[in-house]
Amino acid sequence: MLMKYKIGYRTIKTALGTAISILIAQQLGLDNFASAGILTILCIKVTKRKSLRASWDRFLACVLAMLFSSIFFEVIGYHPIVIGVMLLFFIPTVVMFRANDGIVTSSVIVLHIYMANKLSVDLFLNELGVIIIGIGVALLINLYMPSADDKLKHYQLRIEETFKVIFCEMVSYLRTGESDWSGKEITETAKLLEEAKSFAYRDVENHFLREENDYFHYFKMREKQFEIIERVLPIVTSLTVTLPQGKMIAEFLEELSENIRPGNTAHIYLGKLKEMKTEFEEMELPKTREEFEVRAALLQLVKEMNEYLIIKSSFKTSKWNNSRKIEAN
Repeated sequence: MLMKYKIGYRTIKTALGTAISILIAQQLGLDNFASAGILTILCIKVTKRKSLRASWDRFLACVLAMLFSSIFFEVIGYHPIVIGVMLLFFIPTVVMFRANDGIVTSSVIVLHIYMANKLSVDLFLNELGVIIIGIGVALLINLYMPSADDKLKHYQLRIEETFKVIFCEMVSYLRTGESDWSGKEITETAKLLEEAKSFAYRDVENHFLREENDYFHYFKMREKQFEIIERVLPIVTSLTVTLPQGKMIAEFLEELSENIRPGNTAHIYLGKLKEMKTEFEEMELPKTREEFEVRAALLQLVKEMNEYLIIKSSFKTSKWNNSRKIEAN
């Protein structure tokens, strides 16, 4: 079977940035100009913040490499053993500055100076030029990041769809006591929530001035609700007989499932749930042990759904444009 071949935007940016940085360094007449392309490849990351961090680590490590090389090579001599001795001091220093990602890159600079067999102002400026061009091109290329809104919106809608299916299956079981549901939406929802949170967090990493993402908080809220749904399902499937109270809850869940969409109406359903609980208390006491156990389970179901709605009602987002609000039951 042939694997699907796909070129992503990061691959395109890496290829374009590498070519540009090498071209610039070559046109400026810099020695070791190909190293500028290597730096560009290493500094183009998935998000802007990661790219900035990688660029800073490599720049700092390369500057330190030139400083250490000038001291060890010029004072002790240009010998392979000196490289080993220098690395014993250089690597811990880079780690101390938390620039670990720059160790490999800076080692290339060290070898450039070693092969030159002499440290001069021209060599120093050459290496600095290679570093600035490689890192600078990477940062400029990585300024473009495609908008994540469409994909985040897609995750939101898919999660709401799976929630609706799960509620509808619970409604069916409460009314008939039977179900042929495979339960695949449970696994699908868990996967969607994990992917959605990861993607929302990545979107935060692509904005230097944004520390949080409303979608991320939304998916976290849904995750908490999903935990309740997972607790509720065994309660529903444990019911052995169909009672009027069960049918009342089924009607409530059916209405709730039809309103899993934009618009914060959780307070309305909390009120309806309270009224339904009051009705239950006014009904005749159970006459058999089996009826007592079923009604106790149904009461627990009501309590869990109350918690489900409280989580939504307490969900707050930061300021959004009206067209982008994602509040839902």
